[in-house]
Amino acid sequence: MYRFFVEKEQIGEKNIRIIGSDVNHIRNVLRMKPGEEILISDGEKKEYHCEITALDPEYVEALIMFVKEEGLELPSKIYLFQGLPKNDKMELIIQKAVELGVYAVVPVATKRAVVKLDDKKEAKKLVRWQSISESAAKQAKRLIIPEVMPVMSFKEAVAFSQTMDVRLMPYELAENMAYTRQVLSQIKPGQSIGIFIGPEGGFAEEEVELALNSGMETITLGKRILRTETAGMTVLSILMYLLEP
Repeated sequence: MYRFFVEKEQIGEKNIRIIGSDVNHIRNVLRMKPGEEILISDGEKKEYHCEITALDPEYVEALIMFVKEEGLELPSKIYLFQGLPKNDKMELIIQKAVELGVYAVVPVATKRAVVKLDDKKEAKKLVRWQSISESAAKQAKRLIIPEVMPVMSFKEAVAFSQTMDVRLMPYELAENMAYTRQVLSQIKPGQSIGIFIGPEGGFAEEEVELALNSGMETITLGKRILRTETAGMTVLSILMYLLEP
């Protein structure tokens, strides 16, 4: 069943009105008809099971059949702080992170990141990245569209993460897998979690030092060196397994 997202003001007592680009997608791409059922999310905690009742060039009207609250999202807000990778790897990272339940993705301009974005390039990338997040959220039947936040410097990212309950940095020089298991197993549902992943060149020593001085913990993901697009997905997969109700 197809899923769409709307703003709260589009939701009435018995009906929901879909507007914007989804109208063309429903009418001309999916070629849906009145009587077909769809899922609609308010972007927070509610999922509306609806039946299409009207197809207008400017809107799609849907009758609310029943409402399901919560239960589809992980009980913890996970933030993926991703060092800017080369080429289009960020698109894959965002797509898979959204599928695995991430709450938000924070692109981070680290010292060893090859990619450098000026304001114009960043604005264009953010639009593209947010679109990928929305598509992945629809495919995964998420109740929210995870935000891809503006690019932060490493220092800004560490400061932003200070209020989170758990902050972890997978680091190639970290050891003791038993400690990693212990740290991950102690995370409780409801805690906010920040995961810091370096770019292809990893984190610079001064970045690791800054993270440690802020109270962040370094962990190991094993004896093999994982690519930047693999490391974050590994941690998110483990957390999904541990936190899924």
